[in-house]
Amino acid sequence: MSPTPPVRRLRLGMPRRVFSQILLMQLAIAAGVVVLATGLFLAPLSDQLDDQAMRRALAIAQTTAAVPQIAEDLQHTPPSVDGPVQQAAERIRRASGAEYVVVMDPRGTRWSHTEPQEVGGHVSTDPSEALAGQDVMEIDNGTLGRSARGKVPLRDSGDRIVGAVSVGIEYDSVRARLIHAIPGLFAYAGGALAVGALAAWMISRRVQRQTRDLAFSDISALLSEREAMLHGIREGVVALDRAGHVRLLNDEAQRLLGIGDEAVGRSPDEALGEGRTSDVLAGRVTGTDLITVRGHRVLVVNRMPTDDGGAVATLRDRTELEQLGRELDSTHGLIDALRAQDHEHANRMHTLLGLLELEMYDDAVEFVGEVVGDHRATAEQVTEKIGDPLLAALLVGKATVAAERGVALGISDGTRLPDRLVDPRGLVTVVGNLVDNALDAVAGTAHARVEVELRTEGRSAVLRVRDTGPGVPAEQRELIFTEGWSTKKPPAHGKRGIGLSLVRRLAERQGGSASVSDAHGGGAEFTVVLPEALTEAELEPALAAPAQSTAEKETQ
Repeated sequence: MSPTPPVRRLRLGMPRRVFSQILLMQLAIAAGVVVLATGLFLAPLSDQLDDQAMRRALAIAQTTAAVPQIAEDLQHTPPSVDGPVQQAAERIRRASGAEYVVVMDPRGTRWSHTEPQEVGGHVSTDPSEALAGQDVMEIDNGTLGRSARGKVPLRDSGDRIVGAVSVGIEYDSVRARLIHAIPGLFAYAGGALAVGALAAWMISRRVQRQTRDLAFSDISALLSEREAMLHGIREGVVALDRAGHVRLLNDEAQRLLGIGDEAVGRSPDEALGEGRTSDVLAGRVTGTDLITVRGHRVLVVNRMPTDDGGAVATLRDRTELEQLGRELDSTHGLIDALRAQDHEHANRMHTLLGLLELEMYDDAVEFVGEVVGDHRATAEQVTEKIGDPLLAALLVGKATVAAERGVALGISDGTRLPDRLVDPRGLVTVVGNLVDNALDAVAGTAHARVEVELRTEGRSAVLRVRDTGPGVPAEQRELIFTEGWSTKKPPAHGKRGIGLSLVRRLAERQGGSASVSDAHGGGAEFTVVLPEALTEAELEPALAAPAQSTAEKETQ
């Protein structure tokens, strides 16, 4: 026997799709509003129709009582089916469409009635208020059934009350008017419901397109996944709306840009201040893998427009990569220098070996002294003027690299820098970038020279790097400090246009400045001022001793 296929059970409940749920909810709201409006309209309609019928009856009664002949006939003729009062009342009844027109005397005896046999009898309802001179409107039961009634006093020519007039409007006609109004009311209600249903369907279709026909559970899952992804990835994400205001920041973007949740709802210029980073995020600078500097960080930014007119920008921190790249460049330079020194060292060893084989011992000793003395003089010259070991080691290494590239790297006579720097690594970065740029500018030129000057003014450090290169045109002296701008070919590990930007950013972060001008005698002179770069330590006298001994050596 073949297995019995499973029976599919009908599942009742709310549909899963956003489109269907919103449509059903809007239809329910529209139907509820229509039913409520219809009920609120019908509730007072019955009272209004009753009031209109009673006022109509009252108006007919007042018109009847205003006929002088009726009061005259009431006083001078007996109640009779053929009497003048009955005839006049019936004539008015037929003309007005009333159910009855009853004229009575002060005792309540009828002088007229729709049914002739009732003439001469006593009225079925209390006429005392009308006989007392008051107009009465009411709905009451009488000999002809339920009716809307109007009662007024009947006065003679002397304004004395001689009787009363009671007029009735058949209540069934009032109910008929109400029932007759209901189909039209339902037609209007149905039309309003149809318009509401159409509007609900159009809105739901729009929501369906915008939500990609997802279920609420799917949207909730997507939001949870988005939050987890945005706050879990190691890339910064900045979302902007169509007005260019920040709509979303993940944790990494806040860390890289140095801002918090207060930036949401503000433009990049308001949140970050004017600069290249704001220009890139706002889309004023276009391209892929755009380099920008924020604080001490080097960032790579990519901006992608979205369908709603906004944009999403991703930020990657490549500060360490840039540092590694620069260290790699420096390592390559040192390797080239060591290779050249190895070659030169081999030549010197061959020369020394030849002098020894020729038994020219005095010349060999003098040759070794000159070689060792040159290197020692360079190191001593740097360490006597530069107290910080990191910076001194950097300049000694740069001097070796410069010598191998055919460039003379010198330390100016005015250089004095004690070993009490607040941020030695920051100053090493500034000096290294400026010296590398200067070496690139003068390499391959005749009489190439680079001079470094480091001095203090109180707690401020002033750095000047001069070269004999072609210099910087006046129109480019601000442009060269812009992130990503460079006239050099990009290296294999990344992009150029970062070094000078980092120099200025490091200087401005400490409240200082970085600028370039023409050097005396040609070339460029870069000046960096770093306020509060030195501590209040008591190492100044200790640094003066080596300088004094050097001066003494020079006088000896």
